[in-house]
Amino acid sequence: ADIISTVEFNHTGELLATGDKGGRVVIFQREQESKNQPHRRGEYNVYSTFQSHEPEFDYLKSLEIEEKINKIRWLPQQNAAYFLLSTNDKTVKLWKVSERDKRPEGYNLKDEDGRLRDPSMITMLRVPVLRPMDLMVEATPRRVFANAHTYHINSISVNSDYETYMSADDLRINLWNFEITNQSFNIVDIKPANMEELTEVITAAEFHPHHCNTFVYSSSKGTIRLCDMRTSALCDRHAKFFEEPEDPSNRSFFSEIISSISDVKFSHSGRYIMTRDYLTVKVWDL
Repeated sequence: ADIISTVEFNHTGELLATGDKGGRVVIFQREQESKNQPHRRGEYNVYSTFQSHEPEFDYLKSLEIEEKINKIRWLPQQNAAYFLLSTNDKTVKLWKVSERDKRPEGYNLKDEDGRLRDPSMITMLRVPVLRPMDLMVEATPRRVFANAHTYHINSISVNSDYETYMSADDLRINLWNFEITNQSFNIVDIKPANMEELTEVITAAEFHPHHCNTFVYSSSKGTIRLCDMRTSALCDRHAKFFEEPEDPSNRSFFSEIISSISDVKFSHSGRYIMTRDYLTVKVWDL
């Protein structure tokens, strides 16, 4: 259960979130550097731990849905609280992580001795006051996005408009609005009419860092497709296609296995794409 399955820094590098096979998310915070201890610059300490997913059972398919965290994605910080998305094979959750170091006291319900007061005897109301308390970090689930994926979710990516995000499984990619949990839009569907004709699956997907209409997804065949959501509601045609031509002299039984892309990322500028397969990391120029 303690085996880490995913790690993700937030946008400033101040926090590092890890997800494990037991469905837990552990957030680490970077130590503040001091002149006396410069060697502690890269040290991270536990900031918060919470149970993100629990094991479930799909009664229709008689399958157990394990709690393992597949991906974590941070949302850009807008206020004092932090928000992150975490997903297992079927369900995406939006979490709010916030700090509390004060507690309200004096709700006019109890007297000085702690006994409950009779409401009919209360003649004067006092404004509650905030008292300091030990720092407490709490994680609360704000949204649960479920029942939209038939296959296992392998990727989630937050859009640059910060209103939407996408989740990808083996054959489909769905677009979600953060405010709507019971409906998503299918933007990519590569499932063939006959499953015996299936030749490739989606392995990863990522939104462009600046253009909210553009995203990229990779496949088990080693191909990368760049799609534009402005062209059509269902992106069954790609805007750009990237593939390394196969050398016939090096072809072997394992060629297709090792060419399968396991992750894809945009550079911060959005001009380059990085892909990782079993043996190499490739940089592609858009």
